[in-house]
Amino acid sequence: MSENEVRVRYAPSPTGMQHIGGVRTALFNYLYARSKGGKFILRLEDTDRTRYDEKYVKNLYDTCSWLGIEWNEGGEKGGEYGPYVQSERFELYKKYAYELVEKGEAYFCFCDSERLDRIRKIQTENKMAPGYDRNCRHLTPEEVKANLDAGKPYVIRLKVPMEGVTKFHDHLLGDIEWKNEDISPDPVLLKTDGFPTYHLANIVDDHFMKITHVMRAQEWIPSTPLHVQMYRAFGWEHPEFCHLPMVNGKDGQKLSKRHGATSVNEFRARGYLPQAIINYVAMLGCSYVEGQDIYTLEELAQNFKLEHLNKSPAVFDYKKLEWYNGQYIRMLTDEELYKATLPFITKTGDAALEINVSDEFPAPHVGPEYSGIALGEDGEPVCVDQSMNMSSADVKKALMELMPLIKERLKYLTEAAEMVHFLFTEPAVPAADQIIPKKLDLAKTKEVLEASKEFVKALPNLDHEGSEALAREMAEKLGVKLGDFMMPIRMAVTGSRVSPPLMGSIMILGVERSLERIERTLQTL
Repeated sequence: MSENEVRVRYAPSPTGMQHIGGVRTALFNYLYARSKGGKFILRLEDTDRTRYDEKYVKNLYDTCSWLGIEWNEGGEKGGEYGPYVQSERFELYKKYAYELVEKGEAYFCFCDSERLDRIRKIQTENKMAPGYDRNCRHLTPEEVKANLDAGKPYVIRLKVPMEGVTKFHDHLLGDIEWKNEDISPDPVLLKTDGFPTYHLANIVDDHFMKITHVMRAQEWIPSTPLHVQMYRAFGWEHPEFCHLPMVNGKDGQKLSKRHGATSVNEFRARGYLPQAIINYVAMLGCSYVEGQDIYTLEELAQNFKLEHLNKSPAVFDYKKLEWYNGQYIRMLTDEELYKATLPFITKTGDAALEINVSDEFPAPHVGPEYSGIALGEDGEPVCVDQSMNMSSADVKKALMELMPLIKERLKYLTEAAEMVHFLFTEPAVPAADQIIPKKLDLAKTKEVLEASKEFVKALPNLDHEGSEALAREMAEKLGVKLGDFMMPIRMAVTGSRVSPPLMGSIMILGVERSLERIERTLQTL
């Protein structure tokens, strides 16, 4: 490592699924490292064993891989400063906790849980600031030795100065000054069971992994004076700090489940592309090139600068993300779109991920129930309705033909299932009130459908412009608007108002089958 090499880290606790706020932190660290030719380290801070779950560890690595956020050290990649999992570094933390005791910067505390509970109760009743009363800070060496010899359980606490101030500089917020009396009084560094607290493990790891910049959410600012004090106690230089603005919902409150999807898995299950997530999240609280909205990950890294970060909270706008998603869907090739939509058409892969459902955010319509297509054992799509007499090759061919038609209409990959349904099952004839346009009556609608037979028969011999011209001509001849001419045909042919462009759909379905569906609709009305 060069002396001036930038080294940053994303160090989540594996106690939950990766969410948008965490992804933003990881992404900004990644972009900064790439912009400076530095290293991005992925570290697991797994000292909270009560909420730890291996599935959250897997989710961390899966999420970063899915988004394209590549790390230089950590996980299976390892590195020269590993291990990169805190539970594998306990001896190191213990060593440095005892070192602080020897230096007079920390001390043994023998207060039991009963006494600590009494203190908390008194503080609450008297509306006092919470925190340890420093009872054991003043024990004599003899008293400490007697307690240790007696085998009394203990923790190790940091000696926080009781007077003066702690100052540090933040890249975004400037100089910050904190009264020492307002810092958490003598927090625990090493617990009774030998486990380090977050504060000790974090500082030791950042130091020995040679982290140069700590970029994290602004909610960590109250902890930063304590961390600065710990660095000083060890005699180490602390990294540079940059506390990122919060990500809020439109109501000004911290982004949470009540605003909609927040976990990356849920965004995946709801049909978002990783490129869209990356592009939009990168814009939350940061500016790049004026007038440009679409960026590749590489372009974001090239243009990322700390001085372009905003101080104020970023507002997460689901509509804006939807726009980004649509843009990136339209950039896909037909083959790429096929591969991206197939899991949602068959309810496999990302479409099978857990999702939070509510009245406001219902489950998306995905899988064979809505598409008529399942995934065969060989990984190829199969038509559920065997009466359609479609081989797996037929299904794939039809889907590939549909891709350019649905591409312009998709906002989410989840919408593909319902759009392709008409090709792989015989749709039920919709109810009359769904077929009859608002400005037409039953008789006129039947007249439109009768006339549409000639329109359908003519399509194979017409290009797109010619088809549109014929539709307008026939609508005018019937004395109806173009939309009122097309809608009954769409409902008869596809069974739905949600479908790919009608003329293209008819050509893929075939003239004969389209005419059969129109005739069946006429007989039912």
